[in-house]
Amino acid sequence: MEFWPEFLANSWGREFVAGGFGGIAGVIAGYPLDTLRIRQQHSSGKGSSSSAFQILRRLVSTDGPCALYRGMAAPLASVTFQNAIAFQTYAILSRAVDRSATSDNPPSYTGVALGGIGTGAIQSLLLSPVELVKIRLQLQTKTNQSNSHKGPLDVTRSILRTEGWRGIYRGLSITVLRDAPAHGVYFWTYEYIREQLHPGCRKNGHEKFRTMLLAGGLAGVASWICCYPLDVIKTRIQGQTDSRYCGIVDCFRRSVREEGYNVLWRGLGTAVARAFIVNGAIFTAYETALRCIFSSDDAGIQTETVL
Repeated sequence: MEFWPEFLANSWGREFVAGGFGGIAGVIAGYPLDTLRIRQQHSSGKGSSSSAFQILRRLVSTDGPCALYRGMAAPLASVTFQNAIAFQTYAILSRAVDRSATSDNPPSYTGVALGGIGTGAIQSLLLSPVELVKIRLQLQTKTNQSNSHKGPLDVTRSILRTEGWRGIYRGLSITVLRDAPAHGVYFWTYEYIREQLHPGCRKNGHEKFRTMLLAGGLAGVASWICCYPLDVIKTRIQGQTDSRYCGIVDCFRRSVREEGYNVLWRGLGTAVARAFIVNGAIFTAYETALRCIFSSDDAGIQTETVL
């Protein structure tokens, strides 16, 4: 019973728990839009550029509203740990890069960007298998019952049986290429915009909820725009079940040759809308949880002092 108080008394423990709350908020807020994005990206052929609204209407009419949340158990089950590790890793790396950073002096913007790049590369090891399972479930339809899976565990067992452990990490390289620079842009944009909207908040942490929402939302939008073509390629590689693509370069060449360069930006509008909602929720939940933990620690310290 003494583990949690001691864990939360450590700054790493606080970042871990607060990051978990942020991740849960992000998944719940943006999962339906993520399903639409995946379906837009994976559709192939010249006449397959359906709008998000058309896909939404068709999906709900054939599979029902619950289809928008298909596969959510996989990221939701792991997102607490994944996001907690991401925020904790970012806190450690950004301060390790910038030795002048202290508890009262936040890391420089260079430290923030480099810490974000390292965080993106490290978390890809966990994120890649989770997104593979999620994408396979999101692309299922009721009209294709022959290859349908009951849930994340069923998908995982099927991949291991047919493709082995190597299949579980299909798309790892493109995930690293996407996430490393995207996380650098992500954290840098958040820290920069929150400071511009509320000067001094990086040190005192007194920004308002609308500052967290706006800075987090814009950080998400910026990170998605800079890496979106890579995300389209990743979706196609991880969504294939017939080894259609031989690798990243082959997937890029074939997609562009068959569907034009516009395919690399297919679903961007849906992704940007989702990114603003999700990341606004993530940073708001993260900062709020962090403050609650700090305030509870301060209250505990005061109580012990009085006693």
